[in-house]
Amino acid sequence: MHLHILGICGTFMGGIAALARAAGHRVTGCDANVYPPMSTQLAALGIDVIEGYSAEQLALAPDLWVVGNVVTRGNPLMEEILDRQARYVSGPQWLAEHVLAGRHVVAVAGTHGKTTTTAMLAWILERAGAQPGFLVGGVPADFEVSARLGAGPVFVVEADEYDTAFFDKRSKLVHYPARTAILNNLEFDHADIFADLAAIETQFHHFVRILPRSARIVANGADAAIERVLARGCWSELERFEHAEGWSRAGEPSRFEVRWRGAPVGEVAWSLTGEHNASNALAAIAAARHVGVAPRDAIAALNAFGGVKRRMEVRGIAGGVTVYDDFAHHPTAIRSTLAGLRRAVGAARIVAVLEPRSNTMKLGVMKDALSASLAEADRVYCYTGGLGWDAAAALAPLGARAECHADLDRLVAAIVAAARPGDHLLVMSNGGFGGIHLKLLERLAARP
Repeated sequence: MHLHILGICGTFMGGIAALARAAGHRVTGCDANVYPPMSTQLAALGIDVIEGYSAEQLALAPDLWVVGNVVTRGNPLMEEILDRQARYVSGPQWLAEHVLAGRHVVAVAGTHGKTTTTAMLAWILERAGAQPGFLVGGVPADFEVSARLGAGPVFVVEADEYDTAFFDKRSKLVHYPARTAILNNLEFDHADIFADLAAIETQFHHFVRILPRSARIVANGADAAIERVLARGCWSELERFEHAEGWSRAGEPSRFEVRWRGAPVGEVAWSLTGEHNASNALAAIAAARHVGVAPRDAIAALNAFGGVKRRMEVRGIAGGVTVYDDFAHHPTAIRSTLAGLRRAVGAARIVAVLEPRSNTMKLGVMKDALSASLAEADRVYCYTGGLGWDAAAALAPLGARAECHADLDRLVAAIVAAARPGDHLLVMSNGGFGGIHLKLLERLAARP
């Protein structure tokens, strides 16, 4: 079958392309912005990618058009597909019907930590010899690819709450028929499509409603929003983590004892930082146990876990300054990431560089929480290009520690001028941020 994928360079749709190619389909695609690393990954798979959404692509005459949620009405190619009444489907629906059907699906849902927890589970299962398939919203360092079909019966999928497509406004996660489901945490996000937290809770409960009685839900027992979701009805087995009667932990996030109903089962000692990652680990250990991996084996795998690219990834050291790349773009994630780095570096200076790029951030919905989330940083630099709200006013509580720039080159120059040997420079964005990491490293290396 020939599939033509619209929006192919997104992490999720690029993963769909890789899975379809591995399943033996002919795959082509298009996107408005074709650039590395996804363009390189697709080229390596032998997938031709067209830049733009020209209606002339109808001449490709694929058997099926797979439509990403970046595509809207008015898109010239999509309008032509609709006029011709050609067959089309969303990415999540294609995944459910052609990859997940008949497999033991492990779905990882939550506002924060989905990518990292999905990668943890894939790695645990890989180390256990299960040869899992997976689709991750990032690139796990232990696999170097974001998606794999897998030869075993288990498939681990990052279950995103963002909407499916312009013609299907349900969350992606309701398409995934999980036998093991993680509900990691739940906060308000995606203000462009959800009116409030209650609307997201409803989508999570739609997901809970489709799980069979024999499924197991691994839920964060310390999260009030998750508890509200479950209180609306739960028909599957339920196991909690961050909970004294379920899975709990004791110690620092980089080294902690794992406990099941109060009894120790092993110790995680790894390079990851932050309370959020320790919590992710509990969720992964609990879910892996339901799939058949003993906790001691899951813990051993996590102790060798390499992490995920763009999650506290060290991009380089130049002029004595360590430059990190992190995906954090929600105030809660920013706060947790900074707290983890502070634990790791002690009294060393932390310089936070933020691009408020997500749709929620661009709308200014989280601006009042921004300064508090950055409190652990010694210096804060914010890129304000394209923002429709006053970032300087939002960061005013930080006083002279915070600086805003609308020009990227001026931002880089200001950071480099202020940076000192021994600093830890944490760049946070859910996009490419104009290649700022490399620019910073080059300028830092060129200093006398």
